[in-house]
Amino acid sequence: MHVLRVAYCVLPKDNSRLNGQRNAKHATTMTYQEWLTTVPHEFKNDPLWKMEVYRLSVFAEDLAWPDVTKLVQDKRTIGLSDQLFRSAGSVSANISEGYSRQSGKDQARYYEYALGSAREARNWYWPARHVLGEKVAMHRIGLLTHIIRLWLTIIPAERGSFLREEPVEYGGTPSLEDLLTNVPMPD
Repeated sequence: MHVLRVAYCVLPKDNSRLNGQRNAKHATTMTYQEWLTTVPHEFKNDPLWKMEVYRLSVFAEDLAWPDVTKLVQDKRTIGLSDQLFRSAGSVSANISEGYSRQSGKDQARYYEYALGSAREARNWYWPARHVLGEKVAMHRIGLLTHIIRLWLTIIPAERGSFLREEPVEYGGTPSLEDLLTNVPMPD
């Protein structure tokens, strides 16, 4: 059996079984619900798991694994793959650290770091489209944009103030439901 090992889950590359079910489409797509079945209970039982933005950030980090595996195969995108994986992983790591802080302002500071990392990862996916393909890159950009939107609501509430940036209308981004039910994987 050929598999792609992802940080918290295993994605078959062929027609093999996942969780006892035959699923031939895993070579090119997966769903968020399928991914959730692979997440260890230690994560799901942590109070942090209740935060949608954390769950989505861990999912985005997992998706970055096969993406950077493909990017690192092209000499032109080796540095990009490192930056992408670091920024994608930094989102959930900063949420984890911030969630454990006592004050709302301390939490907000780490959440702002997570926001910056989400924007950085989204930025790296744009040039990565030349290797990953438009469909995969635009999916990841859409997912990270949704995470960014969540932060733009959460951070001011935690901080008890506002963010010093103009409100942004992200038009044309797919719905979260679309982003979670048809998740393209790199070839």
